[in-house]
Amino acid sequence: MRNSDACCVTLSCPERAMPSILVVDDHPTARRTIRSLLAGHHISVCGEAVDGEEAIAKVRKLRPDIVLLDINMPVMNGIQAAYEVRQIAPSTKVIFLTIHDAPETAAVLRLLADEFIPKSAAGTMLIPTVKRLFQT
Repeated sequence: MRNSDACCVTLSCPERAMPSILVVDDHPTARRTIRSLLAGHHISVCGEAVDGEEAIAKVRKLRPDIVLLDINMPVMNGIQAAYEVRQIAPSTKVIFLTIHDAPETAAVLRLLADEFIPKSAAGTMLIPTVKRLFQT
């Protein structure tokens, strides 16, 4: 069992279905923090992955609505993983959630992702972004 299999939260919103989300980050603390933030808004985390390769396997298995991807990860980085997600699950939304927050970086990353959120802004941007993408 990989570390990312140990903690999984699935919540439901009684008013209407919320998106299922796959959280991909090689740092357990980051995954735990993101999961907690999402759970506070009744958003389902269907799974976690520690690298891009595991993320691809879980996208195939779980078919999440949204994949939250870090960029710097071992085995397969988030950029390659985003490309693969686009190939195997074109309707799955991709959000880069990363420490890279330079405007030119964000512009390039938006070519592969639906959204880009600097980790420093996750507390204010993540929930509105997830809800907006789920509605589109």
